[in-house]
Amino acid sequence: MIYGYARVSTAGQDLHEQIQELRAAGAQKVFSEKYTGTTTKRPVFSSLTATLAPDDVLMVTKLDRLARNTREALNVVNALLTHNIKIQVINLGQTFAIDATTGRQNSMTKMLMTIMLAYSDMERDMIIERTQAGKAYAKAHDPNFRDGRPRAATGQRLEAIRMYVKTHTAKDTAATYGVSESTVYRIKRRDKAAKQLENARDTKNPVISNAENNR
Repeated sequence: MIYGYARVSTAGQDLHEQIQELRAAGAQKVFSEKYTGTTTKRPVFSSLTATLAPDDVLMVTKLDRLARNTREALNVVNALLTHNIKIQVINLGQTFAIDATTGRQNSMTKMLMTIMLAYSDMERDMIIERTQAGKAYAKAHDPNFRDGRPRAATGQRLEAIRMYVKTHTAKDTAATYGVSESTVYRIKRRDKAAKQLENARDTKNPVISNAENNR
C-alpha cells in the first residue's frame, strides 16, 4: 500500500498542491494536516505511522514534510525503515529502504538523506532571516504596515503586497505583510486573470485597443 503524507506549518497555508502531487505520483491514500514541523506532536502523522505495515510505502513531496529538524527527521526515518517501511521522496526521485542483502540502509542514500535534511534546516533559517529583513523593508516603505495578526489586504496594503510579491516568494510576502499564503496566491491569481482578460480583449478588438492606445 502506498500512503501519502502532506503537511503545512500554518493554518493559512494550502495543502491542495501537495495532495495533488502525491496522488499523481501514485499515492493510494493521503493523510494531511496543518501542523508545525518543529514538534513530533502531530496527530494525523501518528495515526498514519500506526497504520503502516511492513512493505508499505510512505510517500512525501519533500523530506522536510516528515520534520523540519534534521535529527528528528532522521529518527523518524530510521524508525520507519527498521520496520521495513519504504520512504519515497518525490522531489528527489528517490525511495529509501533497507537493503535486503545487508539488512541496513545503503550508505550513499543515507548520506544523501542527511545532506538534504541539513539543507532544509539551513533553508528554514534563511527564510526566517529574509522574513525579518522583509518586515524591516515593509516598515520603512509601507505606512500601513503593522506586525502581528493578519489583516485584510485592501487599498495601499494590497498594492504594496502586489509590488513586493513580484520580487519575493509567496511565503516571504505572507510573512512580511502578516497575511496567509493563500491570500497572496489569491491576489496573484486575480491579477493574472485580469491580465489574461485584458489581453483577450485586446486580441479580439485590435481597432478599439489601438484607438485607446492613441488617445
